Amino acid sequence: MRARTLTSAALPLLLAACGTVVGPNYKLPEQAVIKRPDAAAPFIGASEKPFSQQPLPGQWWRLYRDSTLDALIDQAFTANTDLRVAAANLARAQAVVTEAEQLGRPGVDVSAAPAYGRASGAAMGVPHALPDHASYDAGLRVSYQLDLFGKIARAVEAANADSDSAQAASDLARVTVAAETTRAYAEACSNGQQIAIARQSVALQDRFVRSTAQRVKLGRGTALDNSRALGQLEQLRAAVPPLEAQRRGALYRLAVLTGETPAHFPQAVAGCEKVPQLATAIPVGDGAALLRRRPDIRQAERLLAASTARIGVATAELYPQISLGLSAGSTGALSGFGDANTWRYSLGPLISWSLPSTGTARMHIAQAEAGTAASLARFDGVVLNALRETETALSNYARELDRHAALKAARNQSALASSQASKLYRFGRTDFLTTLDAERTLASNEAAVAASSAKLASDQVTLFLALGGGWEGAAK
Repeated sequence: MRARTLTSAALPLLLAACGTVVGPNYKLPEQAVIKRPDAAAPFIGASEKPFSQQPLPGQWWRLYRDSTLDALIDQAFTANTDLRVAAANLARAQAVVTEAEQLGRPGVDVSAAPAYGRASGAAMGVPHALPDHASYDAGLRVSYQLDLFGKIARAVEAANADSDSAQAASDLARVTVAAETTRAYAEACSNGQQIAIARQSVALQDRFVRSTAQRVKLGRGTALDNSRALGQLEQLRAAVPPLEAQRRGALYRLAVLTGETPAHFPQAVAGCEKVPQLATAIPVGDGAALLRRRPDIRQAERLLAASTARIGVATAELYPQISLGLSAGSTGALSGFGDANTWRYSLGPLISWSLPSTGTARMHIAQAEAGTAASLARFDGVVLNALRETETALSNYARELDRHAALKAARNQSALASSQASKLYRFGRTDFLTTLDAERTLASNEAAVAASSAKLASDQVTLFLALGGGWEGAAK
């Protein structure tokens, strides 16, 4: 009687709310940083000479026009372990979507329980033992949960947003792998270039040592001159081993990025002595394109959408859950299987409602709302950080270009000074220390130019990573 009264009281509410989806409908908040006009404005540092306003191409590494680099990135996209992890996470998220969608479809359960035995005669009030017999119980149950308040719809919405977030995470991994592969390749080549320059400086100093020794034999120099020249030679030789170690480390890193063991590093890169050069100015686009392109921004936005949908899931806990059920089956002795008196069935709704105790549901709503506020703050932080990273990368690359030009000018002047000092020394017009200092300055400036070339290559990769391209060709 009490259950009938509760059902009668709830029925008008259920009919009035039929088709209602509770909770807020997701839209990008007006106060979000991404909606600020200055977030989509042209970059502050993009007006300088090394940059263009053209859109960033999807496969930005092809701007280097280097077939070896292209092949390495293709291999990394196929075999990199981080990309395999991202693909597995995406597959798992898509499976969760399918699971959530199944909640809105009828569920079917089939059961069959054959048995052999006897019932207790004493329990049945019979003075003698009952005979053994075979029995069975078989049934079919169909259930369907009515989504009157949109709990299932919101759960599917949240799962889809999580799946989109996992796709963005996969795209982000692809961007990172492309950038790190390019960085490792550029580092291996720049180390090779620095090693070649260092060995050339060693060879020049070795000739100077032999010339100095000859002059000492002829009485035109001292043993001190010879010792100083030999000391400078060993100083230059000492610069080579660290560079070789750095190149080997870059090769090992490149091997792992492409899914190989360190021992199988790419041999084609081991002898590279030329830093990859861009054929054109770097196309950077503007802030609006960056905000659309960067996968981490898309990932944070989708997480915000998922958090918003979960407010609806929690809100639906305030209302009753109704399932329609149909069960049919047959129970009896195995010998009488199919007899009319063995069949059974039932049809009716199942109503579950925590009224009037709604404290738990309201706490779940408060938790979901707090989670959404945190997701919005995280989303704003990702947008701001993306803009900061890009502007910083633009500035660092432009200033390193200025530094590189100054270092090349200094290297050219030191080369001229070294040549002049050597000639003057041969004719006895200057002392040994002046000549040695000129040689030392030239070697130092050559190393500085080579190190700056390596820094430029690394800064280029950092800029491309900040721009967030490279995922567009991924299979969805």
